Amino acid sequence: MKIVSRNEELLRDALSRIPQSSSRTSLTSCNKLIRFEDISAAAFKIQCGVQKTPCMYSRLSKQYGMDIYLKKEFLQYTGSVKERGVLYLLTSLPQDQQRKGVIVASDSNFSMAVAYHASELRIPVFVIMSTSTSPARVKTCREYGAMVISYGTTAKDSQMHARRLAQENAYLYLEEEDSAVYLSGLGTVGLEVYEQVPKLDAVIFPAGGHCGLLAGSAAALKHLNPHISVIGVESESFPVLQQSLKAGHPIEDQACSNHHFYGDVSGLCFGSNSLQLTGKLVDKVVAVREEDILISMLRLLEYERATVDAEGAIGLAALVAGKLPELKGKRVAIVICSGNLELHLLQQCIARALTLDNRVCRFSLVLSDSPGDISKLLEILAREEARVLDIKQEHTFVTSELFTVEVTCTVETRDKIHTAQLRNALLERYPTAAWTER
Repeated sequence: MKIVSRNEELLRDALSRIPQSSSRTSLTSCNKLIRFEDISAAAFKIQCGVQKTPCMYSRLSKQYGMDIYLKKEFLQYTGSVKERGVLYLLTSLPQDQQRKGVIVASDSNFSMAVAYHASELRIPVFVIMSTSTSPARVKTCREYGAMVISYGTTAKDSQMHARRLAQENAYLYLEEEDSAVYLSGLGTVGLEVYEQVPKLDAVIFPAGGHCGLLAGSAAALKHLNPHISVIGVESESFPVLQQSLKAGHPIEDQACSNHHFYGDVSGLCFGSNSLQLTGKLVDKVVAVREEDILISMLRLLEYERATVDAEGAIGLAALVAGKLPELKGKRVAIVICSGNLELHLLQQCIARALTLDNRVCRFSLVLSDSPGDISKLLEILAREEARVLDIKQEHTFVTSELFTVEVTCTVETRDKIHTAQLRNALLERYPTAAWTER
């Protein structure tokens, strides 16, 4: 059955004024109309190469007062939604270019997806990474089948080297951009969400500079049902998309973070195609704090057993921060698009999130230097059902009276109310107890 594109004129208007860009050395950014049929064709072509990820009802629904469905794109083989756009991009290359090979220069989700799918398609693939790249990322890329070359101390050094190798060896240098082919591949997420969750009211996507997923999926969703609200969420520290929309063009000098925690959330706005589509088809873009992202990561780990990174958690963070009160009582899908957080960062993020969520607290007090007083303190903690994570005693540098000890305790509680109850119980027995504020 052929589906007639009801929003074709809207999409054509969104793309009619896009200027040609010469800044990309890889693929020419295709500025033709992105039609619903293009996204449908992409879905058909990549169906055997990527997962049709589940979009499942979440236990978080009751907590936030709406029916929440989580589209679990972090379950893709490389842990990222970027596989969809990359696979369609690679399969669309001419056969002679597939024989010659492709080259990328970063440790991003895009490069990981290129490494895996190019290897699966038997396309020679080279990945240039700086010497500062995490050893785990280098190892993973090699396991996917790519030839990984370490070069330079910065990402810019790696990119320059990759371009030089591409020119000398006739490789195609790929970097993430917003060509119609790539956006069509990413837009297949919108098709699947619409198919998997009937009677949708809204869909929430990660945004930021790399808003191709948001733009491509919005094109699919708005064609299928113009009444579905499409919402983008980006970091308050790097409001790249909001500033670009306000300026009417991609912001090139926006300060961004190189910290791996942020990933594509803090990237530069990379193209006019996705920006124009976002401006025309996306209903709302909101920004959230880093604290909200961390708590969102904690919620997903606890309630969904989903280990995700900042880009994956940022959609839920909009609900954590209370930025979308209009969705109360509605049926909402959230795209959890990435789960590639390094283990040492995961540990730091969860520890920090527990503190932000008022579930890990620290206090100190002065006791007499006798085992009986320490035992009484532990009895109070046990009675209040607080779990002791760490306890330290300081004798030497205590400035109070002789034969006393300063005790510092770190404890875990159930929630903010439990923490307040524990604090009141301790202050009743130890009026001078000092709490370390987060």
